[in-house]
Amino acid sequence: MQTEATVLIIPGLRDHVEDHWQTILASKLNKVRSVPPLTENKLDCAARIENIQREIDRIDGDIIFVAHSAGCLMVAHWAARYTREIKGALLAAPPDLSASWPSNYPTPDSLRAHGWDPLPRTPLPFPSILAASSNDYLASFPAAAQMAEDWGSRLVNLGEVGHLNPAAGYGPWAMAEVYVEALDRSLVPCTA
Repeated sequence: MQTEATVLIIPGLRDHVEDHWQTILASKLNKVRSVPPLTENKLDCAARIENIQREIDRIDGDIIFVAHSAGCLMVAHWAARYTREIKGALLAAPPDLSASWPSNYPTPDSLRAHGWDPLPRTPLPFPSILAASSNDYLASFPAAAQMAEDWGSRLVNLGEVGHLNPAAGYGPWAMAEVYVEALDRSLVPCTA
């Protein structure tokens, strides 16, 4: 897939997973970089944001963020701290820090202790699409809709797709390419 902008993949807390839709999408893009996993302080929000910024500093030209799960929260924290112009962002399945999560995930309390809360709730200074599931165990659809409203994102209801990860049957997610193309062609207005 040919894009004018460089797509920066921002995975969630599980970092890169071989059969995840982000990894599959990255293999199809002509201009793509991925935020590398941290080797220490893996739950530290500030360390994750600095890691994103280090990768951004290596990119010349336009950038589109493609974030999943906690990666979406990282984008909000990054935008509250840094000012580089971003062409757009695809934010898929953001988690709700006030929800009760399954035991195989970090607790929202542990994330709060590592600087994830308070979550920035101001409009993002770039166009964004927030794609949310109606049955995500990490965030209810109303919670995701509130994040979209707060961030000025175009909200897309994906239906019952769980957390949009391999455990929910995603692998390939064809709509990611459609949303990236819309952002690359500046077809998503910035509401900020």
